[in-house]
Amino acid sequence: MKNTVATFKKMKENHEKISMLTAYDYSTAKLVDQAGINGILVGDSLGNVMLGYPDTISVTVEDMIHHGAAVSRGAENALVVIDMPFMSYQASVYDAVVNAGRLMKEGRGNAVKLEGGEDMCPQIEAIVKAQIPVVAHLGLTPQSINAFGGYKAQGRDLATAKKLIHDAKCVEAAGAFALTLECVPAELAEYITNELSIPTIGIGAGAGCDGQILVYADMCAMFSDYKPKFVKHFGNVGEVMRNAFKAYDDDVKKGTYPAEEHNYTIAPEILKEVINN
Repeated sequence: MKNTVATFKKMKENHEKISMLTAYDYSTAKLVDQAGINGILVGDSLGNVMLGYPDTISVTVEDMIHHGAAVSRGAENALVVIDMPFMSYQASVYDAVVNAGRLMKEGRGNAVKLEGGEDMCPQIEAIVKAQIPVVAHLGLTPQSINAFGGYKAQGRDLATAKKLIHDAKCVEAAGAFALTLECVPAELAEYITNELSIPTIGIGAGAGCDGQILVYADMCAMFSDYKPKFVKHFGNVGEVMRNAFKAYDDDVKKGTYPAEEHNYTIAPEILKEVINN
């Protein structure tokens, strides 16, 4: 059964936990969907995971459309949320609505996600007015990594904690149907969750949030460039893949693959005729 904005709202009301993972391609999206995950985020983290960038800054709207469309074809039941990449919405409300529309129309998303609090409320309001559901994102916002001076937890002092609470209420009032909280102290994230009527989705924000999201390559131990504090390895898929690749390499070089059972055959008389003619 297709997860929708209404599904997320009802799950919060019923105190049911919401599960989300990232995906960036059709095959992975199908696996995530078949596992019963409620939502898939086509994150701009694809810049790190899929494209090898050191951050998300270089990711384009075209990148997000390309990967979003692939994921949407594989997700039968999960709600597909597509990240709005850096500078696709910050400059103006007009840019925000146009680019959100492209992610929905060309990327086939069910919703978009953007970073920022009170300053981004005009964009959120305009996108929602255009009948496009919006997930807000507060705390560690990776597109602001240069302003933050690194990947650091947010809301650990009085001023930033108060700002997080204020911004959370602002994005809810602006019309966001859900809020991602990244790298926020667990106690603060739980307080914010209880203050809002919209669901919170945590990533490094404790179990008090209404749901959780992880980058699938992180939780499967496939992405080894670095391991954030909040990541748990739910399976060593990276090791399984490396072992499979190595076994393939060994068999090819030893000449044991392909074996007889992997071959197609031709009738001997046809082969003889082919060779003789």
